[in-house]
Amino acid sequence: MADTTIVEVDTDVRDRLAVLAADRGLSLRAYLAELTTAQENATALARAARAFEDALERPGFREGFARDFGASTGRD
Repeated sequence: MADTTIVEVDTDVRDRLAVLAADRGLSLRAYLAELTTAQENATALARAARAFEDALERPGFREGFARDFGASTGRD
C-alpha cells in the first residue's frame, strides 16, 4: 500500500472536489493527484517565464535571441 496521510477538509469542499473528479471519470484520489501535477507544472512554467523575462533585461540578450532564433526583438 502506498504511504498515505489524512487531510481534513470541509465536507462541502470534499463534495465539490468529488463532483469535479466524477466529471472527469476519476476517483477523488486520482483527481487530486492530477490537480497537484497540473499546479506543479504551472508553478514551474511561471518560474521559467520570470527567468526568461529577467534574461531579456540583460544587455544584448534580445539581439542574440533574435539572431539565433529569428525572432523580433520588439524594438524594430
